[in-house]
Amino acid sequence: MRSITNITACLFLGTVLTACQDAGSNAGEAMTSDTANSKAAQSKMSGFDVTLANAQARVEARLGDPFTIPVPKDPGGGYTHETHKANGFLLYDVGQLYELTGDKKYAEFAAQAMLDYAKVYPAWGLHPAQKEQSPGRMFWQNLNESMFLLNVAQCYDAIKDTLTPEQKETIEIDLLRNMADFLSVGAPETFNKVHNHGTWATAAVGLTGYAIGDDEYVQQALLGLDGSGEAGFLKQMDVLFSPDGFYNEGPYYHRFALKPFVIFAQAVQKNNPDLKIFEKRDGILKKAIYGLIHQNYGGLFFPINDAIKEKGIRTDELLNGVAIAYELTGDTGLLSIAAEQDTFVLTPESRKLAADLAAGKATPFDYKTMRFGDGPQGDQGALDVLRASDDPKGLAVVVKNTSQGLGHGHFDKMGLLVYNAGHEILRDYGAARFLNIEAKFGGHYLAENNKYAKQTVSHNALVVDETSHFNGDVNVGNANWPKIGNFVNEDGLKITSAEITTAYDDVRFDRSVAMIDDAAFSEPIVIDLVEAHSENVHSYDLPFHYNGHLIETNFDLQAYPLSRAPLGKKNGYQYLWKVAEANPVDGLSQVTWLLDKKFYSVTSVVPSEAKIVFTQIGANDPNFNLKPEPGFMLRARTSDGVSFVSVIEPHGDYNPTLEYTIGSHSAVKSVRHFEDGGDEYILIETKAGERVGLGLAGDGGADTVHTIDVDGTDVTWTGPYKLFHSETHKAARN
Repeated sequence: MRSITNITACLFLGTVLTACQDAGSNAGEAMTSDTANSKAAQSKMSGFDVTLANAQARVEARLGDPFTIPVPKDPGGGYTHETHKANGFLLYDVGQLYELTGDKKYAEFAAQAMLDYAKVYPAWGLHPAQKEQSPGRMFWQNLNESMFLLNVAQCYDAIKDTLTPEQKETIEIDLLRNMADFLSVGAPETFNKVHNHGTWATAAVGLTGYAIGDDEYVQQALLGLDGSGEAGFLKQMDVLFSPDGFYNEGPYYHRFALKPFVIFAQAVQKNNPDLKIFEKRDGILKKAIYGLIHQNYGGLFFPINDAIKEKGIRTDELLNGVAIAYELTGDTGLLSIAAEQDTFVLTPESRKLAADLAAGKATPFDYKTMRFGDGPQGDQGALDVLRASDDPKGLAVVVKNTSQGLGHGHFDKMGLLVYNAGHEILRDYGAARFLNIEAKFGGHYLAENNKYAKQTVSHNALVVDETSHFNGDVNVGNANWPKIGNFVNEDGLKITSAEITTAYDDVRFDRSVAMIDDAAFSEPIVIDLVEAHSENVHSYDLPFHYNGHLIETNFDLQAYPLSRAPLGKKNGYQYLWKVAEANPVDGLSQVTWLLDKKFYSVTSVVPSEAKIVFTQIGANDPNFNLKPEPGFMLRARTSDGVSFVSVIEPHGDYNPTLEYTIGSHSAVKSVRHFEDGGDEYILIETKAGERVGLGLAGDGGADTVHTIDVDGTDVTWTGPYKLFHSETHKAARN
């Protein structure tokens, strides 16, 4: 008999399918000539045909084995949890295979498996390892129960016409209705909640209603338990997404919630076309699919809140989403996303997607600079994404001007992420979690998630007095968001700006980020202006968590190679080693690092009394739960606020194979910041003598004229901003 452990591990991926390409073979088996022939044959098949063949091989290997249904015992990551989870995926696959092939052996297997579950499920009480959220019976939380039912309801709907009346009655009463009642009237605190847990529950119960022909379940799912519409699936569509398709909890949980949204919506469209579900709120679910695609870089989602950073567009949820969106829109740009996903799901929509991709119909996906408003009305801040071009691996900047993001939100208003050449350059820690690794706190969020990863200092955002925004209070954070300002998307210039007055009691701060393409630089650069305004004495820290190996600085470092102390005692500072410290040279700080054969520099103008502090994550971490990532921060203590202006610059090329290095030093000679009232001017001078300027108005309309004295010369512009290219400065000097 095959090892149930191996089968469970393989089936765990369910419809993702990518990790089981040779699913009929035993682990460690050498590739035989038959396998080689099979792979050669697969190379001539469409991606969907390969997916289908692999699913058939995987399921065939299971059909003759006993169907294991263990008594619930373990939390997430444990044997019983993973076995039931794998069983749910298996039943989904078997149902889809029956629909796609018509082979009754799949229906017979599914029927017997559901009958086996129907025998035992009614006798199970609450799970012995109950989680803090609403507990399940099969799983430690009823969220997992909803996910299981979502799969099984689809399987039942696919094979129900092959069942006898007696089989139907047993499965419907003892399994499907039993689970649906438990998840709805049995857990109203989750079912009526406007939250991703509620989305999964309503979708699962609604799909069950369609599968067994019970409209009461469908109406409960759509409108909430009391039918008022103040809860339920339709309410969640209204509240959880902004008009731009941004999901309140951020892209990682957007991904997680997307599957029940699009799967149940597809069923609603089929059974209740009069609801026009995909047209609701100006096509909000289609916007949600597109919005999630735009919130990735290098195939991975922006980790702006609790996020496992390895999650990206190849996840099962977006595989379904892209296939459904293509069915709805026929947008050939989605085919290029499917090519990047490079795998398919067992649905007719995915089959069509694969066929059109194989037919060469793909066009590039239109990645672009976008502002995603946050909140149900789009007026609770925004996520701003600046892209230098439509190249998905080109320079990109993400500025988190959003609301808190509920319990999974992080305390960093106006936090910054920078990507280039396929990599995260200035990075976000994401979530402190080892997903489904039971040895690490049962696979769920570590204590360090709240104590470090959510705290403001773990992000590239301004920290005042070593205290997180809103003093780390989720309720206060959810009630406050930045006021967004200019958003510019022009050739050669992209700008985002925002300010907030509520993160600290007596400090107002703002951030303007500009992406500039100018001939003075070999590649586009980023200008980052962070200002704080207060009449009281405060300390200000602006961290930059960089990805790579430190190469050089323009100042002498006082390092601590023999002994280190934590940078602080709370608010995440206790987890940062203070590894070095320095004073800037004439108010200018320049730090350069190397990542994957490319150099990056941050050149900053800072107050004369500022310090540069280098850090590494890992202090007060005896269990090695945190990743030892490097960073540095600009630090100042003043009585009248602070201003930090930085130029973030990709440059050069390092080739260890051919042994050459080009452009390893920053091109920036100086950065200066001029102010006159609310108007500001940033002047960058390169080592080659080029000058690039950016004017930013404090207020006024499109016709307002602004003038600032720069080195004795009046610099004038009209409107809220103006980029002075290097050629402009040359002409002015001549």
